[in-house]
Amino acid sequence: MTSRAFIAGCAGPHLTPDERAFFADAAPWGFILFARNVETPDQVRALVADLRAAVGWQAPVLIDQEGGRVQRLRPPHWPEYPPAEPFGALYLDDPVAALEVVRLNSRAIAADLYALGIDVDCLPCADLRHPDGHGIIGNRAYGTAPEPVAALARAAAVGLLEGGVLPVLKHIPGHGRAPADSHERLPVVTAPRAELESADFAAFRALADLPLGMTAHVVYADIDPERPATTSPKVMDEVIRGSIGFTGLLMSDDLSMGALAGDMATRGRDALGAGCDLLLHCNGRLDEMAVVAEVSPVLSGVAQERAERALALRQIPTEVDAAALRAAVAAHIRQVA
Repeated sequence: MTSRAFIAGCAGPHLTPDERAFFADAAPWGFILFARNVETPDQVRALVADLRAAVGWQAPVLIDQEGGRVQRLRPPHWPEYPPAEPFGALYLDDPVAALEVVRLNSRAIAADLYALGIDVDCLPCADLRHPDGHGIIGNRAYGTAPEPVAALARAAAVGLLEGGVLPVLKHIPGHGRAPADSHERLPVVTAPRAELESADFAAFRALADLPLGMTAHVVYADIDPERPATTSPKVMDEVIRGSIGFTGLLMSDDLSMGALAGDMATRGRDALGAGCDLLLHCNGRLDEMAVVAEVSPVLSGVAQERAERALALRQIPTEVDAAALRAAVAAHIRQVA
């Protein structure tokens, strides 16, 4: 199936006729859901089916279901999941148990998503928690050191894959030091490159083989003082594809975030020109999506090969008792609460 190199959102819990026609014509590679798109399990399943019907194939459907502050599926229809931080605390006490608990937690999340037809989760975060960093990461981080963060993020990715859901590694090459929320404005990290390479970037280096990744809208001043990673050819070539060695399909973070400058066409062209394989647009505004579609080429070449490798990892999972998994996770988390 021929698709354009972007991922789109939609405005509400049901597709409008205009959205349906747009998606059929623009052929985005995938879709992403937010809280505004979620009401009940049956409604979400219907929306997922409608999105795929609009493009005529089993297009990937993404969601942010990390746990803690960042989860789009919430009670009363879906359970609350813990953020990353307590898993990091458990790791300090019992690394083996922590890795298994993280895997079980992600396996339970995957069971929730798979039942709805959602097959991509924007998890894990491999960002390091840093005392000078903005709280936008905060307890979404597994810890402060690259080795345990990478190990826990790997376990989370494994749990998702076992459940038939593809993980998205974020925010490459590291958002933890960012002194501002990139949803609102552009963060500038001034740490020396050598320090970043040995800490923040190292966590991602250990996860470079994961199938999907998402960039950080963050300037690393010692590498490229003018452009955030998403639109920086230097960060993309030297760091993300270079020293980190990420081999997967790379999407931008949301183009509609406040960190990026210029109109939507400029943002899209700059991200693709820097080396992003896919553009991510999340706010559901049809006028903006039309611009993103216009600047998005047909997915082809190396980007298409990366996409095919990622989608080949989708599988039909064995059934699990998700409630039992959640209970086991909760019991371990209580030990470090």
